Amino acid sequence: MCDDFTLEADKAALSRRKFGIMGGAAVVTAGYATAAQAGFRIAKGGVALTERMVEIPTPDGICDAFFVHPAKGKHPGVIFWPDIGGLRDAKKQMARRLAAQGFAVIAVNQYYRAGKSPVLASFSEWRTPEGQAKLKPMIATVTAEGVSLDSKVFVAWLDLQKAVDKKRGIGSEGYCMGGPFTVRTAAANPGRVRAAASFHGGGLVGDKPDSPSKLLAKTKASYLFAIARNDDARSPRDKDALKEAAAKAGRPAEIEVYAGDHGWTVPDSPVYDKAAADHAFERLLALYEKL
Repeated sequence: MCDDFTLEADKAALSRRKFGIMGGAAVVTAGYATAAQAGFRIAKGGVALTERMVEIPTPDGICDAFFVHPAKGKHPGVIFWPDIGGLRDAKKQMARRLAAQGFAVIAVNQYYRAGKSPVLASFSEWRTPEGQAKLKPMIATVTAEGVSLDSKVFVAWLDLQKAVDKKRGIGSEGYCMGGPFTVRTAAANPGRVRAAASFHGGGLVGDKPDSPSKLLAKTKASYLFAIARNDDARSPRDKDALKEAAAKAGRPAEIEVYAGDHGWTVPDSPVYDKAAADHAFERLLALYEKL
């Protein structure tokens, strides 16, 4: 999980990669030019995107979320679960990149019970004493039961949107703490969620009956489990447990240890690795072909 890493390690990684991170983030941002009409962007390659912040009523309050999709047509819906840093500019960049490939993406604020997004400006803020003091009480408001219930609301919300093709399945992807949320989303909505991807996700394997690895049999989704190399080094048996669980459940699953450390897919992470992130994105698109 994200909170397993030390501040010193993050500082060292940031020092080594500060120019690469800034450049990588700039590449994502530079792929979009603000159009004349507010709420529209022109994605790299000429795809017009529509985006807006939305408010989604849930039994526990109003969840704020970022909704982005191609300006024309109907498209498969995707629920995007952020990492421990929450919904922020970097996550919006990632959602736009996916939307430009033909998806209607809702990136949610998993901390809505405690406050509106952004709760942090960047991933690196989590490694400061102030960031941890601010975020830890919010993390406590995110429970397995709450995620499952929220996912049902998000699926229903997507199905009401004109930009969403209800004849296609819904995808779910999550990063860091959001990784296991994708499996819970698939288990809570087996009739709609057909693909789920976890990137450097934590807490996927466990002995409890509601551990994500034990929920696969309750789903009808195909999976991508993209594992960070340092996560694998500390828990080398997890990948094998996931393979065994997927095989037992009869669920297709691509499970790969990547040449990147925990957080490698996220542009504002100190360990962002563009080459490994691009590979992960390609595998995500291949997974979503099943929607």
